[in-house]
Amino acid sequence: MAEIKDYQTIVGKENIDQLFRLARRLGKRKVIHVSSTRTGGGVAEMLNSLVPLMNELGIETKWEVITGDTGFFEVTKAFHNALQGNRVNISERMLENYLENNEKNASILDLEADIVIVHDPQPASLIRSGKGRAKWIWRCHIDVSRPERRVWKFLKGFVSKYDASIFSMSKFAHNLPHPQYIIFPSIDPLSQKNRELSQKETDEIKRDFGINNLKPTILQISRFDRFKDPLGVMEAYRLVKRNTDCKLILAGGGAADDPEGFEVLTQVKEQKKGDPDIHLLFLPPTANREINALQRDADIVLQKSLKEGFGLTVTEAMWKKKPVIGGAVGGIVEQIFNYQTGFLVHSVEGAAYRIRYLLHHSNMARKMAENAKEYVRRRFLVTRHLRDYLSLFIALDHPQDDYISI
Repeated sequence: MAEIKDYQTIVGKENIDQLFRLARRLGKRKVIHVSSTRTGGGVAEMLNSLVPLMNELGIETKWEVITGDTGFFEVTKAFHNALQGNRVNISERMLENYLENNEKNASILDLEADIVIVHDPQPASLIRSGKGRAKWIWRCHIDVSRPERRVWKFLKGFVSKYDASIFSMSKFAHNLPHPQYIIFPSIDPLSQKNRELSQKETDEIKRDFGINNLKPTILQISRFDRFKDPLGVMEAYRLVKRNTDCKLILAGGGAADDPEGFEVLTQVKEQKKGDPDIHLLFLPPTANREINALQRDADIVLQKSLKEGFGLTVTEAMWKKKPVIGGAVGGIVEQIFNYQTGFLVHSVEGAAYRIRYLLHHSNMARKMAENAKEYVRRRFLVTRHLRDYLSLFIALDHPQDDYISI
């Protein structure tokens, strides 16, 4: 596990010194993060880095994970889809199941702290257990800009009881009776998924997957989720393939709180139709080194999402100096700027056009990739994320202050 001093060569001494000044300003605090899974997905990855670094700064920090039965995760997946705009059928019994599971978790979790940060809809109703002396913050990682009204009304009844909310973009915020903050997610440049890899390591992993370098590689890393549009990625690849030979890798897995992953993977397998240049890799949540190698070896990285909270797979690829094509949705538009750090697209045809362009304009691809890495270094690394959290904790202590000296 990296220590804070290890990031100094990446972000500079002043940024590291600032973290310690902010931590001293807070003094002794106990912080608890609550999420729905310890593995799989961006939330778990971020907490795996943030929690130990907060502790190193002197902020006593714990990470609690809720449990639930099959019905609980089915309804919370339905919540996720509804909050991102899909119409879903959720019965009263499903809502009761959600509340019952959270009540059980409230009775067994340690929620005694100065600050409790609850991540996403799954544990949102934990606040019914009573806030005590703590400040409670709801951290929403998904695109809730146009939620299905019934589901949002249900969840808003709990979210409104929090002391503050955090969203990844301003357009995700809602009319709530407490302060709302914008904090971008982040990647850890020293984690197994993002650290430098030798060419030997990369080649070994590719051999294990049976992947060669004979053709240009298009890659999408993501959960097998409808909102990630793996079927649209395959369509775009086939349009490119008509004129430019290449191969496609769709790699990812599921998460413990996502029961739909295998269903989507089955649909993707059916659409593969025996094409030997389409590689489907179902990876375990711990396959961080393997994902690192696949991203570093790719010629072009896609994240053709239809909805997206932020899209850390975009951030990861940009950090590795890869030209990235992303759906023009959610937090992807905060990362990609056309002809500067990558390309944004709105359709299958647009994705195919940009893939062809990058495959035939290597100098432009290289320039955009260099810009992309520097943009991530300045805005989307874990040290900036830490600074934002510490600043928020101070702001909660001084709600009337317009300016806080550090």
